[in-house]
Amino acid sequence: MRRVLARLPNETTVDLDNRLLKMTEAQIIEKRRLPSPAPTPQALAWDSNNKVMWMGSRDLRRIYAIDTDGWAALEQTEPPGIPWAAVAANAEPFFTIGEGADDDRYVYRYNAETGFSKMFACPDLTGSYLSFDGNNLYLSQWYKHLILKFDANGNVTRQIDVGAEVSGHVFADGFIYLLRGYEQPNEDWRIARLDPKEDVPQIEDIAVVPFACRSLTFDGELFWSNYRAKDTIVSFTVPN
Repeated sequence: MRRVLARLPNETTVDLDNRLLKMTEAQIIEKRRLPSPAPTPQALAWDSNNKVMWMGSRDLRRIYAIDTDGWAALEQTEPPGIPWAAVAANAEPFFTIGEGADDDRYVYRYNAETGFSKMFACPDLTGSYLSFDGNNLYLSQWYKHLILKFDANGNVTRQIDVGAEVSGHVFADGFIYLLRGYEQPNEDWRIARLDPKEDVPQIEDIAVVPFACRSLTFDGELFWSNYRAKDTIVSFTVPN
């Protein structure tokens, strides 16, 4: 197995494959913790065109559009499965949906007038979190430690090994910011970033995320993630 080493700011090297997760003391800077409009918030995506936050409830299997100014759900809809992830792309949200008894994963587009349209199956019917670079969708695979880039037809054109489990990723300022770490045994997570313009991106861990984070989005000022176990949505910044 290839060893994946990462340098943390003001700390020692971390061997992620062996889970020697001695973390930097730097932590995210939390701004707000807000109650989710539904239990088990899972999918999360800021929609800058419609000025709403899309949130998907894992257990209720509902998707909500949230007004972040008044923190109120403006609408809700029922997807064709479990909404595991979301991203806003070209004025429309896309969702990773788990279907059937095996929770097979597919990417859907949502339109308020026409509903859900299946776009493509995830590779090996596995995949979760989504991001968008302005032209292409990206999908992460939790257990394979990969972020995949797709063309318009749902074909994989690139894969990036991030060396750990991924619980969310988003494009901001030309970088991919991602939540990476391990769910077991203690939900050890940090926010990191990489430059997708590099042939082999170097991953920089920035700060510890001190809760069991699910999904990552960015509204132009703040990052947001779900604290699913506490039915809470958290906004934060990262240290300089």
